[in-house]
Amino acid sequence: MEDAQTLQRGMNYEFKPNYSLILMSRRSNAPYNDRILDDGITIEYEGHDQPKTSHDFDPKAFDQLKFTSKGTLTQNGYFIEAVEHYKKKTKPPEIVKVYEKLYAGIWSLKGFFELIDFRLHFDGQRNVFKFILRLTGMQDAFTSESIDLKHFRLIPSEIKKEVWVRDKGKCVICGETKNLHFDHDLPFSKGGTSLKAENIKILCAKHNLSKSDKIE
Repeated sequence: MEDAQTLQRGMNYEFKPNYSLILMSRRSNAPYNDRILDDGITIEYEGHDQPKTSHDFDPKAFDQLKFTSKGTLTQNGYFIEAVEHYKKKTKPPEIVKVYEKLYAGIWSLKGFFELIDFRLHFDGQRNVFKFILRLTGMQDAFTSESIDLKHFRLIPSEIKKEVWVRDKGKCVICGETKNLHFDHDLPFSKGGTSLKAENIKILCAKHNLSKSDKIE
């Protein structure tokens, strides 16, 4: 969660050499309309508004932009160009690390996604960008370890919030409060559900890995 806690903006193209990074939120007061699609592994992420330049300037009254007033790319623009390169097959899809805001100051890692598409959407008042990101099997940007996506589904935000409160935001085994993971008691691949808090618990990185090593 450390990456998310230090960022000042939601879209961060080429945050690290291996990946870009975005922060998403589906809370009721979220400034953007982000959502997980019905397949459970695809995110629709809304592009970002123009920066607020004065007290009476309302970014929500204006179209989202690909270019700044100086002609340079906005963060939207960088993500759009990455999609265009992917579609032209001149570059592989951009890898994007995605965090989701659960509570104020509390961010949950959703995973590593491929940026595969975008569209311009009229929301009734203005044009906004909608970026499509598909979950990859990557566990980490620097290793080849992966998961089988045929047996995986993102844990809904509401379930994570319930588990976070129940487990008091710490590893249920050792009480660690850093580098936490939401873990299935019964793995999804063995019939466990992502849709019930009873099957999810918080583990630190150490105990999450030690559990994974024991699963056959």
